[in-house]
Amino acid sequence: MKVHLNSVDGRFAFNAKNEKGHEYFFSGNGEGVSPMEALLMSAAGCSSIDAELFLKKMRQPLEKIEVEVEGKRAEDPPKVFTDIHLKFTLYGDLDDKKVQKALDMSMNTYCSVSKMLEKAANISYEYRIKVPETT
Repeated sequence: MKVHLNSVDGRFAFNAKNEKGHEYFFSGNGEGVSPMEALLMSAAGCSSIDAELFLKKMRQPLEKIEVEVEGKRAEDPPKVFTDIHLKFTLYGDLDDKKVQKALDMSMNTYCSVSKMLEKAANISYEYRIKVPETT
C-alpha cells in the first residue's frame, strides 16, 4: 500500500492520493480534515465496512449505518488519543444478536484500524438499531 502527499500553497494544507488516484485533503489550518480527525474517520469507516459485510452475509436487511466517533486526547504532546468511543446507528429491521455479533467481530478481530489504535487508546463502542416505521 502506498500513498503520495503534496503540500498545497504552503498553507499547512496537503493533498494525499492513493495508488488508485483517490484523493483526500488534510489541513492543519482548519481548511480540511486534520490528521487526527482522519484517524477517527478511518476507525468509523473500517468498522462500518466490516459490519455491513458481516450483516449482508447474515442476510440482514441493513439500510444504512451512521457512526459518531469521539476521541479524547492526552493533554501533553504528542497529544495521542487516550480514549475513542464509536456510536453506531444501524437502520433496518435487524436482529439485535446479529448486529452485536457483526460489531464484535469487526471491533475485536477484523477492523485493522481499530486494532492498531487500541495499542495506544481505550476503544469502546455502543450501538442502536432504528427500525423503519411502517405505515
